[in-house]
Amino acid sequence: MSGGNSIGGGARTAWTRNLDTPLRAFLRTETASAAFLLAATLAALAWVNLDASSYERVWQTTLTIRMGGSELAESLRYWVNSGLMTFFFFVIGLEARREFDLGELRERRRVALPLAAGIAGMVVPVSIFLALNLGRPSAHGWGVAMSTDTAFALGMLALVGPRFPDRLRAFMLTVAVVDDMLSLLVIATAYSHALALVPLLVGLGFLALVVLILQVGLHRGLVCFLLGIAAWVAFSRSGIDPVVVGLAMGLLVYASPAARVDLERASDLFKLFREQPTSGLARSASAGLQSAISPNERLQELYHPWASYLIVPLFALANAGIAINGGFLLHAYGSPITLGILFGYLLGKPVGIVGASALLRTLSRGALRPPVGWAALAGGGTIAGIGFTVSLLIASLAFRGVALEEAKLGVLSAGLCASGATWLVFRATERLPARLRIRALLGSSETLIDLAVPVDPDRDHIRGGEEASVTLLEYGDLECPYCGQAESTIRTLLADRGDLRYVWRHLPLRDVHPEAQQAAEATEAAANQGRFWEMHDRLFDHQAALRLPDLIGYARELGLDTDRFADDMRRHSGAGHIAEDVDSADLSGVSGTPTFFINGRRHNGAYDIDSLTVAVRIARAQAAVGAS
Repeated sequence: MSGGNSIGGGARTAWTRNLDTPLRAFLRTETASAAFLLAATLAALAWVNLDASSYERVWQTTLTIRMGGSELAESLRYWVNSGLMTFFFFVIGLEARREFDLGELRERRRVALPLAAGIAGMVVPVSIFLALNLGRPSAHGWGVAMSTDTAFALGMLALVGPRFPDRLRAFMLTVAVVDDMLSLLVIATAYSHALALVPLLVGLGFLALVVLILQVGLHRGLVCFLLGIAAWVAFSRSGIDPVVVGLAMGLLVYASPAARVDLERASDLFKLFREQPTSGLARSASAGLQSAISPNERLQELYHPWASYLIVPLFALANAGIAINGGFLLHAYGSPITLGILFGYLLGKPVGIVGASALLRTLSRGALRPPVGWAALAGGGTIAGIGFTVSLLIASLAFRGVALEEAKLGVLSAGLCASGATWLVFRATERLPARLRIRALLGSSETLIDLAVPVDPDRDHIRGGEEASVTLLEYGDLECPYCGQAESTIRTLLADRGDLRYVWRHLPLRDVHPEAQQAAEATEAAANQGRFWEMHDRLFDHQAALRLPDLIGYARELGLDTDRFADDMRRHSGAGHIAEDVDSADLSGVSGTPTFFINGRRHNGAYDIDSLTVAVRIARAQAAVGAS
């Protein structure tokens, strides 16, 4: 009944939502998929330069789908660009919705800055492109110079960026999501064919049915999937690129944390199956487990790896090929198309993102500020100059022939130069004095607090100095084996870190650990005699023996008044305090143990000594910057 098998992996008891946050899983997949994307790009370049005719012949192959008297006949490249890429934008929509429901953007005022940065990071590059192509037919391709490639940008940021902060990656992901959404709007309006109104209305009707199904709580995945396909076909017939259906469908799927009551229900269903393993109870247990996780998270886990490791690299293979020779390079690097895209990305992206962020901070008098320092923001602006997926998609819609090849060269060259510029920004930052470097990377913005109920010295159990700059809070279960493993880490951390206070809050998982509630009440009974931490430590040292006679024995060993202790246990005197802790855990979205908060911000991932030491060090640096 456990959530994992190693402390380093961040194992938790009672079917936690996951071993890592959805955001970090998304970032990790995006970063790793950059290698696949790069390999596919190099393969496309090699293929074209070895045999250009076979490259085009393969991707121009016509594939036809017939249903009754209707058919849809398009090239293989179209099925990749507008068919498979619909799933890519579906994943983007899912992540955007997750950020609005659970992530950094759940505090709505935080939407303004990445929204402004994303818009400015598109408008400035487009302006540069238009300035170089004004009055030319190539001006129609202005949309090529505006979109950041999420996978490539995050992948290169992991390679050339700083060791921290993760907030830069989260901020850039949000900017990229805004970027992708606006890019799809541009594709749907500026780069669509002649609009057919009837198919468009039919497609919108199918999407409206999906909204209705989700609103009434049916959540029929197969029905929504079929309606999505029908909407895709209708949009394809309407003249609007049907990839917009993917984004719209993704935005409709809500995200929510796993509620403790849902986890307990799933646990009860599993127990029934364990006692009587029938196929019917197996289906009930499986359905209970699935219902505890939000549809958004389930669908991201299903489609995100496919989109990142297969669909986007396949898109690159189909679109990134350029026949390169000296004559072409000499001509292309003098072309306003190539130069407009190159300078648009290389100059326009950082100017737009950094400039909009600075302007909004000034206009709001500091109320709205980037979640990172100026150096990290500058590096994020330069890395945003990597445009690939959507840029090549728009290029294929806007250009043909030599102009298309020039546009592809501009996109690829901008990505290479943007990576180099980002490396220079962060290497220069590393040379700054330590205090200035921390401020340049972390900034002074307030972090979003995840802990719903602040630490109260008058009621919480606290170890360490009350004036410490870093507070490490744990929701734990005294019978949980992973809490027991984490306890040795906490003791080491407290011994080595003087400027740290540690707070324990109870979260006894009674559906998994039958003695957990009684053990928690024993620590509260000991607290009534001023010996909470002694009992806390003793119980962790004897997790296999937590029955009432054992607890009374520990009280006697600690020199407590055993009659008073036994009376407190009989009256459940500590139950109210424990219930308050459990309620605060629910409010903070905690569903398993151990769960840690550092200065009010949830710590996700591993809780070995190295991971927690790094997290505490970063929190201390942020506190020092905020105090200065």
